[in-house]
Amino acid sequence: MINLKEYEVWFITGSQHLYGEETLKQVAEHSQQIARGLDSAKQIPVKVVFKPTVKSPEEIYSICQEANTAKNCIGLIAWMHTFSPAKMWIGGLKILQKPILHLHTQFNRDIPWDSIDMDFMNLNQSAHGDREFGFIMTRMRLNRKVVVGHWQDAEVLEQINTWSRAAAGWHDWQGARFVRFGDNMRYVAVTEGDKVEAELKFGYSVNTYGVGDLVKVINEISDKEIDNLAAEYEEQYAVVPSLRKGGDQYSSLREAAKIELGLSAFLKNGNFKGFTDTFEDLHGLVQLPGIAAQRLMAQGYGFGAEGDWKTAALVRAMKVMGSGLKGGNAFMEDYTYHFDPANPLVLGSHMLEICESIAVGKPKCEIHPLGIGGKADPVRLVFNVAGGPALNASVVDMGNRFRLLVNEVEAVAPEHDLPKLPVARVLWKPYPDIKTGCAAWILSGGAHHTCYSQNLTSQHLEDFADIAGVEYVLIGKETNLRQLKNELKWNEVYYR
Repeated sequence: MINLKEYEVWFITGSQHLYGEETLKQVAEHSQQIARGLDSAKQIPVKVVFKPTVKSPEEIYSICQEANTAKNCIGLIAWMHTFSPAKMWIGGLKILQKPILHLHTQFNRDIPWDSIDMDFMNLNQSAHGDREFGFIMTRMRLNRKVVVGHWQDAEVLEQINTWSRAAAGWHDWQGARFVRFGDNMRYVAVTEGDKVEAELKFGYSVNTYGVGDLVKVINEISDKEIDNLAAEYEEQYAVVPSLRKGGDQYSSLREAAKIELGLSAFLKNGNFKGFTDTFEDLHGLVQLPGIAAQRLMAQGYGFGAEGDWKTAALVRAMKVMGSGLKGGNAFMEDYTYHFDPANPLVLGSHMLEICESIAVGKPKCEIHPLGIGGKADPVRLVFNVAGGPALNASVVDMGNRFRLLVNEVEAVAPEHDLPKLPVARVLWKPYPDIKTGCAAWILSGGAHHTCYSQNLTSQHLEDFADIAGVEYVLIGKETNLRQLKNELKWNEVYYR
């Protein structure tokens, strides 16, 4: 469902006519070689496409205009091989609607000490040409990513990789559609938000459909389709005997399969990239979608429980950013604490809907009472999650702006069996410690719903926030509450 190789980043080199045709020919040759090198680098998941050197305001405006309308172009990498007078860039940068990465590099890694002359110096002017280019973007107050170093350096390639993934997530949001089945959970504050402002700021739309619209599609699913998916469940998961064919609850497994097939058809037919539901609005559904939400997330769809459309959209964006990387991204909720002074932990979980992409081992397929929603017992996947570096991210509507809040965590392998907990679950230690991390999250207005990621870093999310032009707050190893409170106060002034 998500293939980052469908996306393009355009490599654009700036120069000017002052240097003559011979120099410009060398500029073009070097630029093509760098673009080919970046395109073939295994670290970079998108295509890097060479574009001809721009040397005038008209050429710059034209390439920016072309990038804006190119369907698969998700951003530009700009480099000044020579000096490129920055006033030439004003018109193009004013209309540019795609993210931009400023690569401060040069073709040669080393200075050729024995042969360097003024011809070499006139050609290789990145050291000050990029400063001229950087000034105009700062003067225009433009957000961009700046990467410094030789273009073949592994660290440089990794930074381009991170930014390109963030750009892909942002591109995927433009024109995306998310569907809400019913409203959000009653009286809950953080799952509310301004959907009009979200569409203006983020580019995606959120609209509500009645649960009856979904039920109609579900009821059109054929018995053969249901039987085939039920058999797939038995093949892929450790299905409890009662749910297997011939078991006394097999009808519940078939009902769960029917719901998944109907949901999948609804999302495909409406070209939606994610959805929400709520246990308070299930009219016509036999059970709350459990395994359906889990498996659809694993296919790349965004999801948010209780009508949480902001988290559904974030889950989708983070799945795009993490495509092809080891590990997964899942809807998550901080559920309960282990306040042992020697080993404090957070238990993350939800009633049903944790994506199987983060599971360790073969998930179990089970059925248990939900105790909420007043419907039949729902089928769900139950599993543990591996230890290792991870993070939780949340988009919060602050009224006058959106805030992207990230907490870096260290997941830990299960230390005890949880035989009576019938849901997927993960244990983690928040950075810098549980007391500071949780206090910082609460002070920052963080939601109780998040996207939990095993394969993205805080840098991916920071680049994403920069592209989106929204506030970014990080809670990590160096977080100090006094400094965080000051940061939040300063941000209030900046965004007001």
